Amino acid sequence: MMENTELEFSQEAENVVEFDLDMDSHRNEYENIEFDDSDVEQYIKLQEESQIQHVRSVKEQAAEKKTHMSQKKKNTIINSIIHVLLVIMAVVWLLPFVFILFESFRVESTGPAGYIIPHKWGFDNYVRLFKETEFARWFLSTFLIGIFCAVVQTLFILAMSYALSRNRFKGRKFLMNLMLVLGMFPGFLTLILMYTLLEGWGLTGKNAPYGLAILYVASAGMGYYVCKGFFDTISHSLDEAAMVDGATKFQIFYKIIIPMSKPIIIYTILMGFMAPWGDFITASFMSNNDTRGFNVATGLQWLIGETRAGEYYTTFCAGGVVVALPITLLFMFLQKYYVAGVTGGAVKG
Repeated sequence: MMENTELEFSQEAENVVEFDLDMDSHRNEYENIEFDDSDVEQYIKLQEESQIQHVRSVKEQAAEKKTHMSQKKKNTIINSIIHVLLVIMAVVWLLPFVFILFESFRVESTGPAGYIIPHKWGFDNYVRLFKETEFARWFLSTFLIGIFCAVVQTLFILAMSYALSRNRFKGRKFLMNLMLVLGMFPGFLTLILMYTLLEGWGLTGKNAPYGLAILYVASAGMGYYVCKGFFDTISHSLDEAAMVDGATKFQIFYKIIIPMSKPIIIYTILMGFMAPWGDFITASFMSNNDTRGFNVATGLQWLIGETRAGEYYTTFCAGGVVVALPITLLFMFLQKYYVAGVTGGAVKG
C-alpha cells in the first residue's frame, strides 16, 4: 500500500512540473509577441467611428420617425378638413331634396308653408296626384318616349361610332369636324323651325309626344364622341383576326365589339333615357300649353303655375319625388357601368 501511494504522488508531482513548464513556455511566447501601435490606434479609431455612426443612425431614425409622425398628423388634419367640407357640401346638396320629400308628406295644408317638418304626415298628396291630375298620363308618355329614345339613340350612336372608329373613308375627318361644330349650337335655337315643321305634320299640341320622340332621335348620331373613344380602345387586331376567319363587318360589330362594350352601351342607354325624362324647354314649346301633350316636367310646372300653387304645391312635391325615383334607382344599379363607360370613352378621342 505504501508503495502504491508513493508511486501516485510521484506521478502527480511530475504532472505539476510539466504543467508549470508549459505555462512558462506559453508565457515566453506571449512575451515575444510584438504589438504594433498603429494597428491599435486604427482599431480604436474604427470602434469610435462605428459608435459615432450608430449614434448618428439612431438620431436619423428618431428624426425620420418624428418627420413621419408630423406628416401623418398633417395628413390627418387635411383629410379631416376635406371630409368636413364634403359633409357640408352633401348636406347643402341634399337639403332641397329632403325639403321636397317632407313637403310631399305634409297634409295639414296644400300650399307653401314657412316650416320644413310637417305637423301632420300622410300619403294624401300622392293619392291626389294620381286621382285629381293627369300625372299618370304624363308619366307614362314620358316613360315610353324615354324607352324609345334610349333604344333608337343607342342603335344610332353605336353604328355611327363603329363606322368612324373602324373605317377609313374619304371625308371622314370633315364629317367628324362638321358634327362637332354643329353640336356646339344648342338645340333650342331651331325650336321655331322645328315647331313649324312638326305643326304641319300634326305633331304638336296633344300629339306633341310623337313629335318629341322624332326630335330626340333625329340627331342622335352626332353624340358619338364618347362611344367612339371607347371603341378606339379595343384592339384592331381582333377585327383582323375575325376577318381572316371570314367574318363580315357586321358580324365583327355584334359578335366581338358589342359584347366587349357593355359599359359604354349602358352609358348610352342612360343618356338616351335621361334626355326626354328631364326635358322642359322643348316639351313645353311643342305642347303649346295643351295638357294632353305634356311630359312630366311640363305637367309638374303647370301644377304650380298661375294661381294653382296654393292648391297643388304639396301635390307638385309628391310628383317630384315620384319622378326622381326611376332615374335614381337606375343610377344606383348601373353606376359602375356608367363610370366605366365615361372613363373608358375618355381615353381616346
